[in-house]
Parts: sequence; structure tokens; C-alpha cells
Amino acid sequence: MTPQVKEPLSDAPHDAHVDAHTHERLDPLVIGARVKALREASALSLRDLAARSGVSAPMLSQVERGETSPTLTVAARIAAGLELRLSQLLRLDEGGSVTVVRAGRRQRGGNTRRGHSFEVLTSSAPGQRAELSRHTLAPGRATGAADDPPMHEPGSRETALVERGAVVLVCDTERYQLHEGDCVTFDADLPHHFENPGEQDAVFLAVVSAGLRRS
Repeated sequence: MTPQVKEPLSDAPHDAHVDAHTHERLDPLVIGARVKALREASALSLRDLAARSGVSAPMLSQVERGETSPTLTVAARIAAGLELRLSQLLRLDEGGSVTVVRAGRRQRGGNTRRGHSFEVLTSSAPGQRAELSRHTLAPGRATGAADDPPMHEPGSRETALVERGAVVLVCDTERYQLHEGDCVTFDADLPHHFENPGEQDAVFLAVVSAGLRRS
């Protein structure tokens, strides 16, 4: 096994969720698997991530295989290369492995003028990395307009499943007709909205996942 390259912890960017004691408890195999999954999800090669992070490709390869535990400095550079905070990379933003949201405690909202209501089914606590919501759209109404699109952070992806009725997804000026049971996935950082062209309420689920930008 190649000896671990040590670097001073004082160079690592400050993150309130991370300290040396926390770092010592992290399993190199878990960290490595997470780095590899995030890199591949971003469609980055080892060389791409090396260029973005300043961590050499051989070192990244050792980290991904769990052969070495990166120092906080190295981990922070890898996180920056993936455009994440260090605590996000190490999953320290999460309060636990299971989060339950009871039906009566869902966040609800919408725009009555546009005939659009929604409820968020997932927790709003930090570290969730995805949001599931159910939307109800009145006949002839829309979730937004071409000049007032929903705002999602760069790299967000959205998947929508039509539960009832039919909707039209307008994404980056293109129109996509969706019927009951249809499912669509798209880049949610592009201008988009949903329309209901039918004569009955349309209901659809939407999952927005955030964090990884397109390369």
C-alpha cells in the first residue's frame, strides 16, 4: 500500500461540520466509494477531477479504492473539485440515516392566481440532496410563465411523474406532452414550467436533485 500523503490541516477551508476528530471516524472505503460515485455522476474522469481539485489522479485513484484516507486538506480540495462543501462530501450535513415527514407536517404552498398548489413531501433539513413534491394544477393553468421560471441551483435535475390528467412541460422553449403515467427527467436549471391543457385537474410528482453541475 502506498503511504498516505499528509498535509497540514490548517490549510483546509473552514467548515463548521468538520473537525479532526470527525475525520478520524470516517471509513476510507466509504469516502472512496462516495468520491467515485460523485465523480462518475458528474461525468468526470480522474484527470478531469484532478485538474479541478489540484489533487493528483494517482492520489484520487487511491482514495476511490479506499487505499488511503485523505487528509482534511485533500478532502476539501476534492469537494471543491466536485463543487460541494466538505461537509456535503462527507455527508456530515445529515442528522441521521432516516428522516420521516408525517402527512400532517408537510410544507404547503402554491399560487392561487395561477391555479397551482403543491405540498413538499420530504424534509427541509440540510443534507437531503433531493426534494419530492406533489403538485395540483387547475385546467388551463400553469406552474409559472416563460418570464417567471422556477429557480433551481446550477446542476439540478428534475424528474416528474404524471399521476392524473395530462400536462405539458415547457423546458428551454421546447414543449413535451405528458399523459397519466408518463415520466420525464430534465435539467432543472433551464427555464421551465408545466401547463395543464385539459379540462380536469392534473396531479404530478416532482423530484428535484441538486448539487452536481454538468461538465
